[in-house]
Amino acid sequence: MSSGVDDLSSGGTTAGTEAPAATGGLTRPPGLRLPAVVQTLLFSECRHWLFPLLKRRYGEVFTLRLTTPTRHLVILSRPEDIKTVFAGPVEVLHAGEGNAIMGPALGDHSVLLIDEDEHRRARRLLMPAFTGAALRGYEDMVTKLTRAEVERWPEERAIGSHRRMQALTLEVILQVVFGVTDEQRLQQLRPLVRGIADIGPVTLLGLPYPLLRRVGPWRRHVSLQRRLDKLLYAEIADRRRAADLHNRTDVLSRLLQAEGAEGSQPGENRFTDPEMRDQLITLLLAGHETTATGLAWALHELVRDPAELARARKAADEGDEAYLTAVAKEALRLKPVVYEVARQLSAPLTVGGYRLPAGSTVMPAIGLVQSDPRHHEQPDAFRPERFLDGQPPANTWIPFGGGARRCIGAGFALMEATVVLRELLQRYDLRPDRPEPEAQRAHHVTLIPKRGARVVVTRRR
Repeated sequence: MSSGVDDLSSGGTTAGTEAPAATGGLTRPPGLRLPAVVQTLLFSECRHWLFPLLKRRYGEVFTLRLTTPTRHLVILSRPEDIKTVFAGPVEVLHAGEGNAIMGPALGDHSVLLIDEDEHRRARRLLMPAFTGAALRGYEDMVTKLTRAEVERWPEERAIGSHRRMQALTLEVILQVVFGVTDEQRLQQLRPLVRGIADIGPVTLLGLPYPLLRRVGPWRRHVSLQRRLDKLLYAEIADRRRAADLHNRTDVLSRLLQAEGAEGSQPGENRFTDPEMRDQLITLLLAGHETTATGLAWALHELVRDPAELARARKAADEGDEAYLTAVAKEALRLKPVVYEVARQLSAPLTVGGYRLPAGSTVMPAIGLVQSDPRHHEQPDAFRPERFLDGQPPANTWIPFGGGARRCIGAGFALMEATVVLRELLQRYDLRPDRPEPEAQRAHHVTLIPKRGARVVVTRRR
């Protein structure tokens, strides 16, 4: 895809910067003049410090140029500009095109990669599996899997909580979402799913290029995809034929039950097998790594704040789910797992004071708006109670995106996080392996703890 925007002029600017450029009355914000390949590497590996730096230098709206199909990015950090994007016409603001870099990893039918009528249809078919009643049905299984996992945690030595949370959320995906309970199939799926979910940023950026997919890490990823697809298609086929389908409560079975209630033929009211495969892969990649990372950051912050840890432990003992959910929300505010979301313009649109041409990609910067002291008092402090005193101002806490494209699994993720925190804090006292906080590190589209959010646990007496 072409950005449809001309290269920026450097006339009259300081070395290394760009002034707004105009093309037929269309303008674009300032930004770096570094080569696009350099900007691409900076964006993929260290956007969490690059974006704040560029905001201080250029203001609350700025531009990046990439070598990927989405070539020109306009970064936004004002709530009013983010509102323009989230509440704007879906016919103009295409999230699917904005997420195009994920296409080879997710599949063409993924709800993250389609727009307009296709997206509305897919979201309508997915919604029955994520209602409040459905979430309550999943909680017992999440609790059971969590208890089994945390009972295996070794005591009195440092462990990487991020890796342990990944193991747990993998089981949740396989058993609660995919509905796989056969141990032989689970043993086949686990290494494939881990390999798919562990895709690095360089591998992700290179997947759209056919030549790269024949070599190195790209070839390995394609091989994993093919093997996983074979198992997923077999699982879908078996589930469609299952005599006990209507007694099953996993996400895949709920999706198939909803289909049966509306019609049995592929089309408007039913996912085809390839469509179902792409939605399952999307739920896997969107729900496995992100939830595990959010939980790891929550533990990372709790163990470095004895007062908040004591309050969270008390909440776990008393069944105060509101406070435990607030802990999860505050961790997502302070350490956003995903730093930005994207929309590609299918027509010109005025955003942030600039008339942007079709083909531009606008990016509400989750990390920038959530760390702004104008919206969150003491933004560098871990204060879960800020989510007990009322909700933050609109479009200032957006870890799940917003508008018509808000993450469909947001409720599931918060339910899972609340259950995990409750079960873990009821069993263990926790402390950090060292007092210094861990840095953020880019891992494909997420930001993870650099040392794995290492903690030491001791069983409570």
